[in-house]
Amino acid sequence: MARNEAAIMRPVQYTEYYLVTGILNGTYPPGSDLPSERKLAGDIGVTRQTLREVLQRLARDRWITIMHGKPTRVNDYWREGGMGMLATLVQYPEYIPREFIRHLLCAREMLMPVCAGPAVAENREMFRAFLESGPASVDDAQAMADHDWELQSMMVFHSGNMVYPLMHNDFAPVFKIMGHRYFSLEKSRSASVMYYERLLNAVINYEDVRSVVKRAMAESIVIWDELQEAVDDRPN
Repeated sequence: MARNEAAIMRPVQYTEYYLVTGILNGTYPPGSDLPSERKLAGDIGVTRQTLREVLQRLARDRWITIMHGKPTRVNDYWREGGMGMLATLVQYPEYIPREFIRHLLCAREMLMPVCAGPAVAENREMFRAFLESGPASVDDAQAMADHDWELQSMMVFHSGNMVYPLMHNDFAPVFKIMGHRYFSLEKSRSASVMYYERLLNAVINYEDVRSVVKRAMAESIVIWDELQEAVDDRPN
């Protein structure tokens, strides 16, 4: 981040930026202890009250563990972190491992068919109406991304499972960035339009939608891999 960008951040925002980037870039590696509050506040240039507010927030998302009377420990966030850290990680894409997005897509491939089955079975007419209305534009990346996210949300929220929506909501900041990039490809938009048609037919004909959803999720992983390969093949 450029100096002038950091300068206009609020103290709390800058403190979080300072600490999270320090953890991600190895300044404070997993298993290490953070400096004392007095030193850390001085290094960052904020009050100890501001620092404590941010430390509590990072502890809540399991970036760190606060131990009273002992130094604050930096966690191995890939092993100990919670879903809440997704919203923070997406703000630092340069530190997200290459395979992370693919792993999210694989998780979605497992989750969405499980949600879709009971959701459609109990709300068939609602899904039919939504799929018949279609996205605002099949040629607009953002319109397609918005439509796809709403369809996923409907499946999750009507799945009958109280935990799935909580997990799904934490994917939102990642999907907001990834979705637009994915649907910027004509191939992605075409594949999704075909998926919506297959899904609508399954809904109308009272067929099991789980296989349709699983197939679409698997196809999205293949397309994402192709997109990443195309980026790799670009000349520097």
